[in-house]
Amino acid sequence: MKKPNFTLLLPVAVLVLSARLSAQDTNTDNHTITISVPEVALVDIEPAATKNITLGFTAPTEAGNPVVANAANNTLWLNYSSIKSVADPTRNVSVRLNALVPGIDIRVTAAAATGAGGGTLGVPAAQLVLSAADQTLISGIGSAYTGNGANNGHNLTYSLAPGSGPGGVAAYADLQATATTVATVTYTISDN
Repeated sequence: MKKPNFTLLLPVAVLVLSARLSAQDTNTDNHTITISVPEVALVDIEPAATKNITLGFTAPTEAGNPVVANAANNTLWLNYSSIKSVADPTRNVSVRLNALVPGIDIRVTAAAATGAGGGTLGVPAAQLVLSAADQTLISGIGSAYTGNGANNGHNLTYSLAPGSGPGGVAAYADLQATATTVATVTYTISDN
């Protein structure tokens, strides 16, 4: 009796099986990457350690002259980081004063952004006389960052004027002698 020869069938079965296993591959392939970008709206005043400033007036030495505001202060910098949302393509930074000081206009001016920032940085408004109502100081902020710390962002210049100056709202007649009055200036970054 002759034995059947299976040696030829085994290599053919392996070849057919391996061809079926590799048939799912092609000359291209792909996969997905899920990306998440957070919405960001952050603002601060730098340098943080010395952001409280003192302004004042000098008394006249000659009768008939008004008090004179001391030199303006430009030691502070406005920094912000922003990633805009789809619904709101730009943001603003507004500023307000918690309490008006009788007879005194407190003014702030923001310079154009400088330093290590990038993106769509905002555009500063003209000099503002601070009030209890929010006023837009920087507009048109897109996805941007100013850089952190002093010498980055918008340099802020604060000045005082006795009432009734150009563009002012206070009246000189309301001035009162006081050793110290503290007013808080608040900056807020928000969608348009």
